[in-house]
Amino acid sequence: MGNVISPLPGIFYRKPGPGKEPFAEVGDPVEAGQTIGIVEIMKQFTEVQSDVAGTIASFEVADGDMVNPGDTLVVVSEV
Repeated sequence: MGNVISPLPGIFYRKPGPGKEPFAEVGDPVEAGQTIGIVEIMKQFTEVQSDVAGTIASFEVADGDMVNPGDTLVVVSEV
């Protein structure tokens, strides 16, 4: 298992914008370096990317939740 952690404080979003499809869902395969969410702080958006290839096992925070640096956002089961 690999944990994807928040690089900074802010609001975690699973979608690139309102009305858009999520970057990824539970059960989706992901590649290392693939964007799986974004963190917004003061209108600055930072992509959150998976460090490992595998399958998304769970999202540990909901879309729109506040996060802090080091918080686990997503759990990826590695291949």
